[in-house]
Amino acid sequence: MQIPIKSITVKHRARSSLGDLASLRESMRELGLLNPIVVTERHELVAGHRRLAAAQQLGWETIEATVVKARDEADLLAMEIDENLQRLDFSPEELARAQRRLEKLRHPTLLGKLFRILRRFIRWLFEKT
Repeated sequence: MQIPIKSITVKHRARSSLGDLASLRESMRELGLLNPIVVTERHELVAGHRRLAAAQQLGWETIEATVVKARDEADLLAMEIDENLQRLDFSPEELARAQRRLEKLRHPTLLGKLFRILRRFIRWLFEKT
């Protein structure tokens, strides 16, 4: 659900530094918000402080948010910690492989372009039958 950014309250956070938001801000400018922030029913921030700060810097007035129920402050802190711990970074090999694949998709060879056109045509044929 979209909620007004001005309605979000940021209270005590486990993470003390947001770090450099430039790359996140650029990602959000280009691709939008890929993962919603998490707030309570009273719009208290649970997870997504960096995403919220980047959205504010971009001048967004609303942001996509998931609303959760928390019994108490301990629940909120447990959710914040879990949200930050459960991420798994790419290994260097995975990242290199994904970047090569992205480069090929963004800048295909002539053969790659022809293959993509042929694949779309075959899909179109099957959709017609």
